[in-house]
Amino acid sequence: MLNKTNAHNVCLQVYEGYGHTHNLTIFGNVYKGKAARERKYTKNIWSNISRLIQLFFIKPIARAKVLLDWQDIILETFTEKDGFFKFEWQSPQDLKAGWHTAILKLVDDNGIEIKQETGRLYVPHITQYAFISDIDDTVMVSHSATKFKRLKSLLTKHPHNRRIFESTQDLYQRFSKAYTEPAVPNPFFYISSSEWNLYFDLKSFFAYNKLPQGIFLLSQIKQWFQLFKTGQTKHAGKLSRIFRVMEVFPNQQFVLLGDNSQADPDIYAAIANKVPGRIFAIYIRNIRPSRKAYAQEKLSSILAAENIHIMVYDHSNEVIEHSRRVGLIE
Repeated sequence: MLNKTNAHNVCLQVYEGYGHTHNLTIFGNVYKGKAARERKYTKNIWSNISRLIQLFFIKPIARAKVLLDWQDIILETFTEKDGFFKFEWQSPQDLKAGWHTAILKLVDDNGIEIKQETGRLYVPHITQYAFISDIDDTVMVSHSATKFKRLKSLLTKHPHNRRIFESTQDLYQRFSKAYTEPAVPNPFFYISSSEWNLYFDLKSFFAYNKLPQGIFLLSQIKQWFQLFKTGQTKHAGKLSRIFRVMEVFPNQQFVLLGDNSQADPDIYAAIANKVPGRIFAIYIRNIRPSRKAYAQEKLSSILAAENIHIMVYDHSNEVIEHSRRVGLIE
């Protein structure tokens, strides 16, 4: 049982949520270990290795009680086996586009507060388009298909030293402003097989590279003995997270961005077949040339039946040119 006396190293980690007035979501983790935060910049390999491993030296806490305090509404939930919790609710008041705050509390069985954190939720503007993007090998060079190379990059490099694919920043910034004003950007959702352990590292990478601010939807948190399996989460979870976003925002046309290093072509084809009228375009970065033909064939199977723009590309500039041709950007 959690209480004040044994909670000195217990963390209530809250991630940024999203939604609109009638469909709000916020989530987080409860675990024992050092709280994850954005790490100090260094080029020292051993410091980076130590800091990264520390992110996985945690112990998730199951059945911990978490309260959400929102505009005089108190909701209650319990953490799952992996320490993850999620709230889904409606606001009693209409919400304007922008960021909103909520108070989350970790309490013991008697309702005594152990930890408290402020959570943030993003209510996007109502725009014509919304963008869902993978991260590893779509935005960030990660070598997902090669375990050794992936771990080497992950362990030894600070997020500011991780490579971004050339012209990706330009492409994503253009997408964020497509048929809208700079003050009313299109919403971005970054959905990845990377674990919640890497949340702050990924936010740091995206901010440093001036990519559009968005909501991160990552995979089940892992412990130290699972470190060598990082990025190998089952892809069914990724599929369900994408469907959840599309359910919350039924009025937007979606653009899906991924790569062919793992299962993105299969996941995106499944989505397009399920809700074809919701997808405007699918872009797949060609990371594995041996799988380029497969990705094209998989996605072409939906192109014949639906008006979905599809491209398997080698360089982000190709997407910029294609997006102009199909009227996605001006």
